[in-house]
Amino acid sequence: MVLAILARINSQITDLLTKNKRKDTVKIFNYIDLENILFLSEEKRDDALQTLVESLSASGKLKNKSDFFNAILEREKIVSTGIGMGVAIPHAKMEDYQDFFIAIGIQQQKGLEWNSLDHLPVKLIFMIGGPEDKQTQYLQILSKLTLVIRNEKLRKQIIYTNSSQEIIDLFKDY
Repeated sequence: MVLAILARINSQITDLLTKNKRKDTVKIFNYIDLENILFLSEEKRDDALQTLVESLSASGKLKNKSDFFNAILEREKIVSTGIGMGVAIPHAKMEDYQDFFIAIGIQQQKGLEWNSLDHLPVKLIFMIGGPEDKQTQYLQILSKLTLVIRNEKLRKQIIYTNSSQEIIDLFKDY
C-alpha cells in the first residue's frame, strides 16, 4: 500500500515537472553535507528533529533555528511526514532562504514513533529546508527522494552503514 502511494506521488510530481517543462537535473547529494548526516540515539521524534535542526544550525544552513524548528513542528501538526517503510520527510520552506538543504538522521536501533502511514517506527529522516518560492525545485528533490525510498536495498544500505561519506556516495547515483 505504501509503495503504491509513493508511486502515485512520484507520478504526480513527474507530471507537474513535465507540465512546467523543466529538465529534472536534481542530484540529492548536492544538498547533503557530511556534518548533516547524523546517527541518532534519540528515542523521541521531537528530540530527533531538534538534533537535526541543531546540526543544520551549526553548519550555517539556518537563519533562525527556533523559527525553522517551529515550522517543522507546525508541518507535523498538519499531517505526519512519516510516509511509511521506516521513513519520514519533515520539511519547511521559508522566506529568505536561497537554496535547499537536507539533513539525514538515521536511528539504527528500534526506530522512532512517528504516527507514520504504515504505523511502523521511523529509522530514516530526511529533513528538507529551503526557499518557499522554488516549488518546482522542491518537487524535483522530493521526486528523487521517493525514488530512493522505494529502493529497499538502498534504504537498508543507508540504515546499516556507519559512514556519512558512504551515505553521500550512495546518493551519487540519484
